[in-house]
Amino acid sequence: MLAKRIIPCLDVSDGRVVKGTRFSALKDVGHPVECAKAYDTQGADELAFLDVNASLDGRRALISLIEEVAEVCFVPLTVGGGIRSIEDVRAVLSAGADKVSINTSAVQTPYLIREGAENFGSQCMMVAIDARHEPGFGWRVYTHGGSKPTPLEAVAWAHRVEDLGAGEILLTSMDTDGTCSGYDCKLTKAVSQSIGIPVIASGGAGDLVHLAQVLTEGSADAVLAASIFHFGRYTLQAVKEFLLLKGIAVRHHVQNHPL
Repeated sequence: MLAKRIIPCLDVSDGRVVKGTRFSALKDVGHPVECAKAYDTQGADELAFLDVNASLDGRRALISLIEEVAEVCFVPLTVGGGIRSIEDVRAVLSAGADKVSINTSAVQTPYLIREGAENFGSQCMMVAIDARHEPGFGWRVYTHGGSKPTPLEAVAWAHRVEDLGAGEILLTSMDTDGTCSGYDCKLTKAVSQSIGIPVIASGGAGDLVHLAQVLTEGSADAVLAASIFHFGRYTLQAVKEFLLLKGIAVRHHVQNHPL
């Protein structure tokens, strides 16, 4: 069994890590560099850095801040927000990111997925899908930080981005995001079982059992979480120990340090 990954998420707004509920009511959590350093030391398998306002503000990703985070983070780093061109992809990867995550630009210019995969490899191209359930439709895809609905349905869109060359999907349920009530296992399972690339479940972690559920019932390959880590409810070590007790394979913690 492949080990499941545990990925803390740094949602960044105006240079600070924030966390909200259903993409609103943002609360300040701390500085990105300090948060990244702490999670790297704790044993994160990867780290996600998402500039939540970049697409909405129509600006590029914060390269200097990405460079600062990359200097203290020795696990794979995914960066999303404000990436609209192949030049933006190159700039973010050159700043120290291992992967880019695109959402709004993937919907607006799908060829960017293929262009990025051809230039840098599919493993560098993650597509983020933010979705909200609508009876009779499925899960509607939203862009611009969850503020704009699209005609796309999440499962069908996941198929499309896989065909275009995406190497991974970051799937966020807008219905459960920040609620700490559990992941949307139905959404995660529907997407995970319909495609052949890894799916990272996001939105709703509030208890250790929630992570176990989405990794098993939801067929997720990894979990992304913010609130349970930012507000000190659980450490990464506690999460991994719990999952191991549940028979879920996770990566053992190795102290990360520079060469």
